[in-house]
Amino acid sequence: MKRLLQAYRCPDHVEARRELRRWYRTALGVNLQEREQQLLSQVLPNLFGYHLLQVGRPMESDFLASSRITHRIVMDEVLPQSDFSGEESFLSQSDEWPIASDSLDVALLPHTLEYVARPHEVLREAERTLIPEGHLLIVGFNPWSQFGIRRLFSGWRNESPWCGHFYSTLRLRDWLALLGFDTVLVRHYFFRPPLQNEGIMRRLRKFERAGERLWSPFGGGYLLVAKKRVTTLTPIKPRWRTRRSLVSVGSTEPTVRRNRI
Repeated sequence: MKRLLQAYRCPDHVEARRELRRWYRTALGVNLQEREQQLLSQVLPNLFGYHLLQVGRPMESDFLASSRITHRIVMDEVLPQSDFSGEESFLSQSDEWPIASDSLDVALLPHTLEYVARPHEVLREAERTLIPEGHLLIVGFNPWSQFGIRRLFSGWRNESPWCGHFYSTLRLRDWLALLGFDTVLVRHYFFRPPLQNEGIMRRLRKFERAGERLWSPFGGGYLLVAKKRVTTLTPIKPRWRTRRSLVSVGSTEPTVRRNRI
């Protein structure tokens, strides 16, 4: 069974991202998107700083709208269909971020790890670019859910989202701990079956609250929030600076002259 699930891989990760964006326009995708937006709107307003980076945009809605951070950036391997006010966007590889080290306050990975060839490199880039005590948010599909069961029977078709590699929160917590992160929050959501019938999905909304209380680990998706640890080997930059350089352009910073007395 494990070998079978590992064999389900999207042959083209870039095309899989485009298909995922189209899937989020379906009835099931819209319902999932609404729940994810609600969950992020409860977490993002409590995270502060200067720079926020979202890696990948699997849907057209603005996931960062509820954030209080003014400088919001979206990086993706696929051209966006629309831009939102208050954010910048550019193209780049998901596992090679053109971002200066120790410069980000918050990084968001919305279904990013499922559709990359090197998920470990994505997490290493997050660790490199986040400041000490910076936050990493991961939105993912739960393999131990009805979504995971659907993937078992549909992954062979090489269609998004079912061809993606679903990682459990236990595995992610192990990876993040090795990279120097502390997991501070895990929230599971969407306890309805992955059906495209809008009428059935609407009638099953009552299962959302019951699922959070009774079978929380088996939600179709999860939000994991981790904080980068502060260590003696990592220099801590003063937080009173008004602006940090986000992208290094190779220019020399001017020095401040002091008059001799």
